[in-house]
Amino acid sequence: MSERAEPRTLFEKIWDRHRILEREDGQVLLFVDRNLIHDGSAPAFEALRQRGLKPRAPERMLGTPDHYMPTDVRRVEEIADAERRGMVEALARDTAEHGITAFGLEDPRRGIVHVIGPEQGFSQPGMVIVCPDSHTSTHGALGALAFGVGMTETTHVLATQTLWQRKPKTMRITVDGRLGAGVTAKDVILAIIARIGTAGATGHVVEYAGPAIRGLSMEGRLTLCNMSIEAGARAGMIAPDDTTFAYLAGRPYAPQGHQWEAALDRWRALPSDPDAIFDAEVTLDGSAIAPMVTWGTSPEDALPIDGAVPDPAASSSADRREAMRRALAYMGLTPGMPLEAVPVDRVFIGSCTNGRIEDLRAAAAVAEGRRVAPQVTAWVVPGSGLVKAQAEAEGLHRIFLDAGFEWREAGCSMCLGTNGEIAAPGERCASTSNRNFVGRQGPGARTHLMGPAMAAAAAVTGHLTDVRRLMAGG
Repeated sequence: MSERAEPRTLFEKIWDRHRILEREDGQVLLFVDRNLIHDGSAPAFEALRQRGLKPRAPERMLGTPDHYMPTDVRRVEEIADAERRGMVEALARDTAEHGITAFGLEDPRRGIVHVIGPEQGFSQPGMVIVCPDSHTSTHGALGALAFGVGMTETTHVLATQTLWQRKPKTMRITVDGRLGAGVTAKDVILAIIARIGTAGATGHVVEYAGPAIRGLSMEGRLTLCNMSIEAGARAGMIAPDDTTFAYLAGRPYAPQGHQWEAALDRWRALPSDPDAIFDAEVTLDGSAIAPMVTWGTSPEDALPIDGAVPDPAASSSADRREAMRRALAYMGLTPGMPLEAVPVDRVFIGSCTNGRIEDLRAAAAVAEGRRVAPQVTAWVVPGSGLVKAQAEAEGLHRIFLDAGFEWREAGCSMCLGTNGEIAAPGERCASTSNRNFVGRQGPGARTHLMGPAMAAAAAVTGHLTDVRRLMAGG
């Protein structure tokens, strides 16, 4: 009689299936299913050329310009900055040379790489997915092992369709209960990071579980996994279920016909076994999570919107007290100040974290019938051309324009500012992006992270605002 197989986690099942061989030092060679690229990938292609190599599996790749492309242009020749234009042109040349599918600037499907991958069904359960961008963890929402890689690793994947990795540990973060009104996936991940810290999941792949997670839409799950890296995780994952399958069904790159049924059989076997053991466990009460905002210069500096700016003196750690003092000085805030009293100058709704259609619907629901505060500059940047087209078909763009928002083309935009779209020094920005580091949105820019509806509430009131009040008609 054969011995019963050891129970395995979702991560372990995918890792084992993709393991090719292991070195004496513990490094494992993994097969890579999908390699996503963007307009910052040129150094990897140049490295291939210098070695006389070509991409091993062009059909497993998908690219789009997003990082360096301004969101006020529709054609490459309209990009005024020569360096940025060159990055976009390099992606077009490299992909054309090697027969790699790329959604160029004039392609209606183009957008942010972490939006178009799931949107096209290119990212699927059980896959190993890499991209030269830290927020590749987004794709783990589909039940994949997805993580960012550097340019040297990208070159290796291009040439071999494999990657050397050291096996990480596993962590399960369970969110029990039900989320309250006005509470979104963005609030959940900010609450998690505030709880465990930006190094809390270092060295681990996180699997999110529990009733509150299962209750999220696919787009909410993508938001959650997107910011796993902000907790220090190597990747974030959610076990595929009927929500996942319904989302993928019929998408361009998803399996069709008999292949779809075979894929479903494989995917349904992926969730962690009931007795699977994780190296670490964290549990949160979803019903206790409120709409969140950040007050400092790290994603862990997050509090419920009805709170107040914390006092560094209350911290028991000298290092933490000093870090809080520096953060408050940079952010121009004083301890005890109610978060709802913090004024804003700019609002950015978009990014690979919150640039999908559900995000825009949530923001539009708040903006409708209201006006952006006079002192506020507010942008809405769809995550892809298809998101933009759908929003326009639903009339969401008209709601934003009537309210005084600027309606932009798809792209990364103000999330990281490499395309020149930044805030001025000292400007305070309510942002749906993923990082609030010093200078992230421009030198001296002050960033407060929050969800789309919260950002829209800040835009129309001119200050950080509890969106639940506006939802109630306040």
